[in-house]
Amino acid sequence: MQLSLFQPEPAKENMYNSSSASAQLKEKVKEVEAPRAPRDIREKMKKHLESCIPEPSIESIITWLLDHNVQLRITNNRTSKLGDYRPPKSGLPARISVNHDLNQYSFLITLVHEMAHHMVFDESCGNNFIFSFRRKKRPKPHGKEWQFHYHQLILPLLHTGIFPADILFALEQYLEDPKASTMADTHLFRILKKYDKPDGAAFIESLPFDAVFYLRDGRSFRKKEKIRTRYHCISLNNGKVYLFNPMAQVYRK
Repeated sequence: MQLSLFQPEPAKENMYNSSSASAQLKEKVKEVEAPRAPRDIREKMKKHLESCIPEPSIESIITWLLDHNVQLRITNNRTSKLGDYRPPKSGLPARISVNHDLNQYSFLITLVHEMAHHMVFDESCGNNFIFSFRRKKRPKPHGKEWQFHYHQLILPLLHTGIFPADILFALEQYLEDPKASTMADTHLFRILKKYDKPDGAAFIESLPFDAVFYLRDGRSFRKKEKIRTRYHCISLNNGKVYLFNPMAQVYRK
C-alpha cells in the first residue's frame, strides 16, 4: 500500500482530434483537463487524511503541506521507522512518508516530527540560502533547530482537544527534551500504543530471558541480555546477533 497526496498527475492525451468526436465528448474532455481549483485539491487531501489523523487537525496539516509544497506518502508498515523525510531533489518536491498502520495520534505526531525536518532544511538550505564561500555548518538531525521547529508545529495542536488527556500529559513531558523518535521515549510510546488495534504483539522488554519470538516477516529470534539500552537477540535463521529497542513489538509462537 502506498498513497501519495497531490502527486503530479500524468499528462492526458488529446482525445478529441478525431473528426468523429462529438461536441459533447469535447466538452467532457475539456472539463477533465481543466486545472483543479485549490478547493478541489483540499477536498481530495481531506478525504485521504480523515482515516489517518484526528479531524480537528486536518485543515492545519493540509494548509502546511500546500504552503510548503511537501508531498505526503502513506506507506506500508516499516519495522525500522515510523516515518521519514526526503528533501527536494532534481525538481521534485520534498517528501514525507508515514506508515499507514499507525493510530491517528501516532500518525499525527510522526507527521509533525517529519514536518519539523523540512522546516530545518528550508531554513538552512532552502529559501534563506545565501551564497557564501564559507562552508555552512549543517544542523544536527535532531538538534536545537529541529527541536525549535517541532515545538512551533506541535504546540498549537495541544490546546484544541485533539489528544486524549493521557497522551497530552505524556506529550507535554516529551516536549521538555524531544527525542529522535517517539519510540525513544518509552512512556509516551507506551501511552500511544494503547490506542492501537489489538494484533497480538508484545513489547520485547516484556518477554522473559531466552524467550523465542518472531517478527511480522517471519524471522525468529531468541531474546538474550540487555546491554545499555538494547536487547541482544540471536537470529534463529542465520545465528547472527541483532539489537532490539525495548519498545520493539514482536510476536510469540
